[in-house]
Amino acid sequence: MSGLGVDGLRVALGDTVALDDVSLAVPAGEVTAVVGGDGAGKSTLLRVLAGRVGAVSGAIRTLPQADIGYQPSTSGVWGNLSVSENIEFVGSSYGMSAKAVRARGDELLQRAGLADARTRLGRALSGGMRQKLGFVLAILHEPRLILLDEPSTGVDPVSRVELWRLISAAASGETAVLMATTYLDEAARAASVTALDAGAVIAAGRPDEIIAGVPGAIGMLRPGIAVPPRSWRRGVERHTWVPEGTPLDGADPIASPDLEDALIALTLARRAVADDEASAHPRRAARRASAEDAASPTIDEPASAAPGAVVAEGRDVTRRFGSHIAVDAVSLDVRAGEVVGLIGANGAGKTTFLRALIGLDRPDDGQVGLFGAPPDAASGRRLGYVPQGLGLFRTISVAQNVEFFSRVYGTPEIALPPSLAAVSQRVVESIGLGRQRQLAFALALGHDPELLVLDEPTSGVDPLSRARLWDVIHAQADAGRGVLVTTHYLQEAEQCTRLALLSQGRLIGAGSVADLTTGVTAVLVRSPQWQQAFTALGDAGLPTMLSGRAVRVAGVDVDRVRDALRGIDAQVEQVAPTLEEAMVLRETVPAA
Repeated sequence: MSGLGVDGLRVALGDTVALDDVSLAVPAGEVTAVVGGDGAGKSTLLRVLAGRVGAVSGAIRTLPQADIGYQPSTSGVWGNLSVSENIEFVGSSYGMSAKAVRARGDELLQRAGLADARTRLGRALSGGMRQKLGFVLAILHEPRLILLDEPSTGVDPVSRVELWRLISAAASGETAVLMATTYLDEAARAASVTALDAGAVIAAGRPDEIIAGVPGAIGMLRPGIAVPPRSWRRGVERHTWVPEGTPLDGADPIASPDLEDALIALTLARRAVADDEASAHPRRAARRASAEDAASPTIDEPASAAPGAVVAEGRDVTRRFGSHIAVDAVSLDVRAGEVVGLIGANGAGKTTFLRALIGLDRPDDGQVGLFGAPPDAASGRRLGYVPQGLGLFRTISVAQNVEFFSRVYGTPEIALPPSLAAVSQRVVESIGLGRQRQLAFALALGHDPELLVLDEPTSGVDPLSRARLWDVIHAQADAGRGVLVTTHYLQEAEQCTRLALLSQGRLIGAGSVADLTTGVTAVLVRSPQWQQAFTALGDAGLPTMLSGRAVRVAGVDVDRVRDALRGIDAQVEQVAPTLEEAMVLRETVPAA
């Protein structure tokens, strides 16, 4: 098992070099992470090890199909089968007995929090529930190599904790786990990390080794300083990177950068060098440009709505699907010039409320309004909408999508940035997810909307592109537009003007980050045996979260944490709470 992995791997998909000289070891008993944004090559690497894609050159050391568990980025769930039928089908395909399938399936569904969803069809599950079921299907037959392609994308922070328990427990003994992810806090928990950018390795090793290997310096910009090009958003802060020998003007050094800061800095460093070589590698240069300017469309024309005016409003909105109440008397408004974040666990009702608010679905009870009137075709043309699925016609060309949207909104043809103009005659499904996301934003902003509605806009995006996209979002609010955004990245949520927290269809909290974290306590645990500490705290019934390889416990005091850690070497201290911890507590403890 110690020999699993690839050496000098080169893979070409048509004329595109998807992986170039990639080497990676996947040892047994560990979780190995591969990170990168859309188009970086993560999925291709996993598919090579799964035997689904061939290589041009390089060595591939993998296992027979029967010993591999593979979860694709699409979850691998059959939509027309129930949860139980998915389990039975996959189990039987691996030759498991009916008794073994029931026993193993019951255990995994219970641990994944899906035991009460056995009769629900796969297509009726929320995105996060589908991802968790996909993981269960991948490990059902107890494979020795588990390949997980972004298993936690679209999974809320609360559910990701339990999903990580399952993943870390699976990586034991003779079982190796290779996980692709865009969540760098998850990657920081892995034994080793390989970071890809445009098909090439930009960093590899233990997370602490990668952080220590960043050239130059990383700093936090001081207030009022002009924003340099090599900077990025981190919550309410802005960080910057400078090469070796360059002073950190206008910024204070960050003594202990995290993995996200390190990989953004390494990406910027690599692209700075690669810019000088772009003429020799035009295809790779195009891939870099597509990833980096995925959020490039900007609108200079200010919105017509008066600052602070209500541009969208829902009052006591209720939406039912049969006997299930998806949204339960939720009230929320969005005003010009602000960014409102809608957060909550999978199935909380975020997308359902959003669709009712803008008139795509009709609420069963309550009222919704856009720009002071009920939603209609005219008000719909005053908003820009990017749904989770991007809302593009994938079987027609980029240019035909542009023509269609221009006619719908009654505007002149929407101007495209150079990276999209270069592929305007290509079918959308062939241009890669990075450019597809860029196109969706260009179309949503192309008619100067007064309200921008974004449903999980940065899902699957690398950290640098995510920061660039938030620059665009803030530019829209600064121009006087209202912005409503749903997100599972709670660090992103901290950038919002206001937040609304949904749970099981109900609004259970609203306000700023400070409002939502008021009264919450948190304890930080650092231990060389962090996995053992994480397990012990969870077994004690404490609400635990992972922050890299540190463990955080919300809602309890230090003494209770120390009691649960008896016999484990650990440092324990009281710390300021995070939005994620406030969300966990509100999700797990019924509101008064």
